[in-house]
Amino acid sequence: MNPEEPFRKILTEAPVPVTDIDIRPLAEIYAEKNVYLSVYLPVGGRENEHPNKIFLDSRLKAIKEVVTGELLSDFEKTLEMAEEYIFEPAISGEKGRIIFASSPESFLQVYRLAVEPERSLVLDTSPYLLPLARLRADYEDYGMLLVDSQEARFVCIRSDLAEEREHLSTDLMNKHKKGGWSQMRFNRQRKEAMKSFFTEVAGNVEDTCGKLKTKGLVLAGPGNAKQQLQEMLPEEVRNSILDVIDVPMDIPKDELIESGNSVLQEEELAESNRWAKKFKSEILKGGLAVAGVKNVGQALEQARVNVLLMRRASSVPGWICERCQNLQANATPPVECDRCGGPTSKVNILEEFYELAQRTGADVEFVEEDDFPDQDYVVGALLRY
Repeated sequence: MNPEEPFRKILTEAPVPVTDIDIRPLAEIYAEKNVYLSVYLPVGGRENEHPNKIFLDSRLKAIKEVVTGELLSDFEKTLEMAEEYIFEPAISGEKGRIIFASSPESFLQVYRLAVEPERSLVLDTSPYLLPLARLRADYEDYGMLLVDSQEARFVCIRSDLAEEREHLSTDLMNKHKKGGWSQMRFNRQRKEAMKSFFTEVAGNVEDTCGKLKTKGLVLAGPGNAKQQLQEMLPEEVRNSILDVIDVPMDIPKDELIESGNSVLQEEELAESNRWAKKFKSEILKGGLAVAGVKNVGQALEQARVNVLLMRRASSVPGWICERCQNLQANATPPVECDRCGGPTSKVNILEEFYELAQRTGADVEFVEEDDFPDQDYVVGALLRY
């Protein structure tokens, strides 16, 4: 399918969260020829300049050695279109860059990131999305609520970008002046003021969390104010809390992000284990699950997959017919498709599975290698029916 007109050109001028990249329409795009160039580069810091140059020279040379005729002409025009964005220096805060380009389709998208992708340069019949999918899995959006007895800050962490959404403070009459209230009355008034403040914070958190699609919430701050607030939060918000951690209110932004990311990483490992256990349980009882490349491929073609499980950092070689989408794993591509006679090309089968999952509305989860019940599996699926 060709890209729609408003989607053909996107050039971000500042780093964006990877979750802001609309991946589903990208997964809908495909052509019969290898006309889409996808580039992933880490660009933060001078230490990346030389490795990037060596990598790009090697990949571009390799592609030019195997494409000929019209395809070579199209590739050179596409490279000319994207070259400015491939080689330009990083802007402030930019650590990574993703470029999707195709001259024949007048298609150019450039995304600046605050996180580093692994280097990749692929010429294919569609944008290469698996590295982006893995980034989205590694950098899900989450909220951090920093709170003490006088101040509350709600910060949304999105791909290492910290966006402050709410900031509340109160005067809790911490100074007891001579000739003022009795200590007992002062303490009572202070507790009432704290309760009123936490009630206001709880209401704001509920409203903010309701507007954001986040992985969950990290409750942070010094002392025991965060535990007091936790008890006052609505049940739905309490259930979304990933962890409660001790940090100072004036924690630097980089340390705040690092603390939150550590919590998120632990949650992702636990979630990987939960998905693997559910998958294994369904397989053992003959339930709604299939394993292996062939079975999962058939289930995806039939739109039966509810959740596609892929072993992290895996790949499966194979080929695809660009006309009828016939997909075959662990095989050398024939000159013509044995089904329709159309052109074929080498692919990573897992990339094709990911795109098919996006087109059929299936969720995708990346599972740690050690969590898969059988080391021979690189892919599995939980089914709708």
